[in-house]
Amino acid sequence: MILSAADDIEVVATAQGAEALETVRREQPDVMLLDIRMPDVDGLTLLRQVRELPDAPIVAMLTTFDTDEYIVTALRSGAAGFLLKDTEPDQLAQLVRSLAAGGVVMSPKASRSMLHSHPLNGPAADNEEAARVGRLTDREREVLVLVAQGLTNADIGARIHLSAGTVKDHVSAILGKLRVASRVQAALLAQRSGLLDASRRGNP
Repeated sequence: MILSAADDIEVVATAQGAEALETVRREQPDVMLLDIRMPDVDGLTLLRQVRELPDAPIVAMLTTFDTDEYIVTALRSGAAGFLLKDTEPDQLAQLVRSLAAGGVVMSPKASRSMLHSHPLNGPAADNEEAARVGRLTDREREVLVLVAQGLTNADIGARIHLSAGTVKDHVSAILGKLRVASRVQAALLAQRSGLLDASRRGNP
């Protein structure tokens, strides 16, 4: 009901459990909001199945279940965001628009859980991730910082005077060099490697 009230958003279907995969195949939505617990199949299993589909939709979790394990598993499985059902109704439509445009959406609690409850596995992991970030060009690092801020390709392009297509190419190169599957994973790696802290120090 909340999303249907937005003039520019069409809710093409709702489904639960095992019906959801076939519904996605049939309706081919651009964005999918997925709960963790549903009848017949859990949302994390369904997430992995949906991500394997040709032309898979952008998937974000929208749930009341916010344990660290759920958050980590969802993001590692390709979710583009993790939202809680207490998200303000007037924010939900804008978050869906951001997802459709390639943005990253995370509830503050989910972000804190990822960044503070799951530290690196010691100096070796620290050095390895820092080395991946070190392979990025200056422009790619600049783009990555803006990705981590949740900006869409169009927003990033407007900020640094590039076309959305050029930004998309940069993002693809960043994902490849960092060896991650999604913008969310790239943003988390940027945070853990210290890139975002360095950016804030350089831009008070």
